[in-house]
Amino acid sequence: MLDVQNLNKSFGGVQATRDVSLNFPAGSLTAIIGPNGAGKTTFFNLISGHIRPDSGRILFEGRDLVGLSSLEVVRRGMARAFQVASLFPSLTVREAMTAAVTSHQRRSAGLFSRFPLSGSRDRVQELLELLGLSAKADVLSANLSHGDQKLLDIGLALAMEPKVLLLDEPTAGMGPDERWRMIDKVHRLWQAKQLTMIFIEHDMDIVFKISQTVHVLKYGAVLAQGTPEEIRRNQDVIDAYLGTDHHMALAAEEA
Repeated sequence: MLDVQNLNKSFGGVQATRDVSLNFPAGSLTAIIGPNGAGKTTFFNLISGHIRPDSGRILFEGRDLVGLSSLEVVRRGMARAFQVASLFPSLTVREAMTAAVTSHQRRSAGLFSRFPLSGSRDRVQELLELLGLSAKADVLSANLSHGDQKLLDIGLALAMEPKVLLLDEPTAGMGPDERWRMIDKVHRLWQAKQLTMIFIEHDMDIVFKISQTVHVLKYGAVLAQGTPEEIRRNQDVIDAYLGTDHHMALAAEEA
């Protein structure tokens, strides 16, 4: 589905991405982790077309995305929800979703029509139900809770009908209970839509619980990749990112 080959990017004298090669099979659920400054967000910016790599290839269904605009990348089937939700604050949830769905259907003339086509209405309702936002459909986007704003941002990305969905720290800024409610919805979404989903996350309990594969970045390079169990026991990853507390917890499990 998505095959990243030998990706490099520098900003001035700082090499943010170093010869990164990663593969994301169709229908997979993959976590990208690493310490601050590891290059995780830069990697997302590169593969989504927001910035252009200095070298390397980004093959999506066999076609290279390098050089395409972020809009064209979306049209090819890759959408992204951001760490800070990007919403229509003056619109209700339903209006915002209708705008996104209608835009995707290239009916710009009727973007804010009071009476959208029935197909658009059905699609909006489907997404609201999938995200658990039906009861808040008439609430202004700006008045939603932080967690619901993040869900709406995911919904706006889903309106593009992506094959690959990128989630940049979907639980950032949430308390423990809200984090788990969010990640449960994300996991159900992945199961329901059979998407290829890639997410950046700092909460290791979440990463190890739901991901199929984990890729670890450090200083812009791939430090390790494997199953959650392989990563949580990888000494290089423990030393670079997970820390001594994690090491002690593993030792206690094995005692």
